[in-house]
Amino acid sequence: MNVILIKTLQLLCCLSILVLLHEFGHFGFSKLFGVRVEKFYMFFNPYFHLFSTRDKWFARLFPRIAKNETEYGIGWVPLGGYVKIAGMIDESMDTEQMKQPAQVDEFRSQKVWKRFLIMFGGVLMNLITALVIYSAVMFTWGRDFLPMQNVEQGFQFNEHAQSLGFENGDIPIAADGKTISEWNAGNVFRMLSKAETVTVLRDGREVEIQLTEKLNMLHIIQENPPFLTFYAPAIIDSVLPGSAMERVGGKAGDRLLAVDGKEISTWTDFDDIVLRRSDVLAMPDCSASDSLRLRSMDIVLASADGTRCDTLTLQLDEHYMMGIMRQYPTKFYDVVHEDYNILSCIPAGLRRAWSTLKGYVSDLRYVATADGAKSVGSFITIGNIFPSAWDWQQFWMLTAFLSIVLAVMNILPIPGLDGGHIVLLFYEGLTGHQPSDRAMEWIERIGLFILIALMLLAFSNDIRNFVLPLFGL
Repeated sequence: MNVILIKTLQLLCCLSILVLLHEFGHFGFSKLFGVRVEKFYMFFNPYFHLFSTRDKWFARLFPRIAKNETEYGIGWVPLGGYVKIAGMIDESMDTEQMKQPAQVDEFRSQKVWKRFLIMFGGVLMNLITALVIYSAVMFTWGRDFLPMQNVEQGFQFNEHAQSLGFENGDIPIAADGKTISEWNAGNVFRMLSKAETVTVLRDGREVEIQLTEKLNMLHIIQENPPFLTFYAPAIIDSVLPGSAMERVGGKAGDRLLAVDGKEISTWTDFDDIVLRRSDVLAMPDCSASDSLRLRSMDIVLASADGTRCDTLTLQLDEHYMMGIMRQYPTKFYDVVHEDYNILSCIPAGLRRAWSTLKGYVSDLRYVATADGAKSVGSFITIGNIFPSAWDWQQFWMLTAFLSIVLAVMNILPIPGLDGGHIVLLFYEGLTGHQPSDRAMEWIERIGLFILIALMLLAFSNDIRNFVLPLFGL
């Protein structure tokens, strides 16, 4: 099946689950407190919808359901969903109802704490969803992880990292006294970016490195060559059919010893050479003859058993690719597997959910920076994080992660989001006064403007990062 189709199906399935559960959080508390819910929609439905229990054909087939006070439906814009709660100014901007006397079954007639729970219900449901999914994944598949001390060959560091005191072969095991127990790229980079002192294992002994500068997490993640990477031998995992490497007889298990006359031992060494080629290609005065020359790469290739060592010239494809898959670095180290029973999976899932939540909240501070704004993505970015082949374990792990993202984004104090409504409820609880309907309308409009602006930023970033490169722009 087409890779784009697989990613799209995973994205739609994930969003459908999360949107339904989020809106059910609002719906459930509304019903619990006897508040009338007029609409429950998955996805938005400006001007028309794909399905509604108010449709004539549905009303004829299921008259009892159609007469329910709540209209259930599916919209055509997959950017979220909503429940329309009676007596509340929301994204529907239906103000006519607010001009009528308040009814006992309306949102505005409820006590502040009840309205708070109704608004917080969506966020709460997303957090519970993440906990349940993480626990279920732990119970079903267990957990694989790589203890830092099992990375026996250590890591390679770029020039920036080496200027701070790191050396090739170092293994970071603590940051400001907090143990780095296992390899998790996000957590490791996050801890390094906050640290003043990093403890590494170097030749079997602990060495403390006093960082002379405050690291920016986004910057060190984006550095090329990477700030740190596994010390992984340049061994080919597989060769793609019809590729440049297959044409010269390269095979799985072969090891690259040199590229363009320079000895290499790891994939990081190889990437450094490729990066320099890319810099030349990116220069405005790079001629067609230079481009053609750079599509030729001289390599020294040794067989896995050491019986063959060839010097070869590769004619790279139009994208300057050899056509190989690399052996994943953890293949060289002892990965630990843990199984969980029905009881132990719950605290394990809670730890994973809490760690993910803390990490994501911590990283939000970068969104307000110029680099952070460039990293904001829309559905193209989100869809791209799903694997190209359907993997249930990966699907559920990503769904749990996105459930936490959805919870955090909705609790932000932005007008129109759940967090914006909750701030107004706190204001009312402290002062005893509700904002006027007119003020609520303007707050909702401002919130919609902010959300549309963020959406346009995200789409423009995706067009720049994913669409334009397809056309060579």
